Amino acid sequence: MLAVGPNGVGKTNLLESLHVATQGFSPRTRTDAQLISFGSTASRVAVRGTRAASPIEIEVVLQSAAAKQAKVNGAALRTAEQLRSETATLVFTPDRLGVIKGAPVARRAYFDRVLGRLSPARASLPAEYGAAIAQRNAALRLRSAALSTWTQQVAELGSQLVAARKETLSLLSPPFAERAGELGLSEAELRYAGEPPTVEALEARLDRDLERGHTGLGPHLDDIVVSSGPRDLRAYGSQGEQRLAVLALLLGEAELIADRRGFAPLLLLDDVLSELDPSRRAILAARVSRAGQTLITATDPSLLPAEPDQLVEVTRGSAR
Repeated sequence: MLAVGPNGVGKTNLLESLHVATQGFSPRTRTDAQLISFGSTASRVAVRGTRAASPIEIEVVLQSAAAKQAKVNGAALRTAEQLRSETATLVFTPDRLGVIKGAPVARRAYFDRVLGRLSPARASLPAEYGAAIAQRNAALRLRSAALSTWTQQVAELGSQLVAARKETLSLLSPPFAERAGELGLSEAELRYAGEPPTVEALEARLDRDLERGHTGLGPHLDDIVVSSGPRDLRAYGSQGEQRLAVLALLLGEAELIADRRGFAPLLLLDDVLSELDPSRRAILAARVSRAGQTLITATDPSLLPAEPDQLVEVTRGSAR
């Protein structure tokens, strides 16, 4: 599907609404009040389609004075965020370049979400490790007797998280490298920079941690290097190469989700064509045509070098 219209008419809002409906949250903000129209107290998004050949209907309701609610095939979910275990949606927006050129925290967060999408049973592991780090940091500041207990927890959960991240990268690396090469980014590679924390290593730096009041070792400080040949794309990649790397990550993950979960994810690509040359637009168009359902936004239909299955014209306040 191609959604076209001038800048500022609401194409990104359409894409955002689909992300909210299928994932329970916005890719732009975690403040739900920003998703409700000015002067209104609630908003509703409903979608209908198929998942692995079975019909699915989803409804998400946001209210300014209450928690958001979600239903799948009429059954209420405990939280709207549970939609992530029901459906898979991958999104590209211009600010996604921060995954490559941003600080390590942006890459950790991104790849932890990839971990959760590829292995839903381990989706809570980053949060569990984060809670253990918070408890250990509190024990450090208080010089609490519980410090050794939380050191053990940080070592155990941290080792599990590092192993899960490395496994995720080993799964993602081959399709990422293949899609990147297809787009003209040669020798693309993902590499994990960090080692599992151990009790011994944490205790060896205990004096420094006590002095600073926080844990200075563990996967909460690790990084993922995205490179092309010998070049770390964060420091030495052009903006064009960084864009290609993000697209390759998304396309590679889409293939893995389809293989591992039995259904292709919904792809949402916002303003992705304008910064690509014609040859790469053609490559992208051919690839997404085989990747399940995709929504692409653009200012002009001529930017897509293929005939879309559906063309939606967006004007202010309507789409048809």
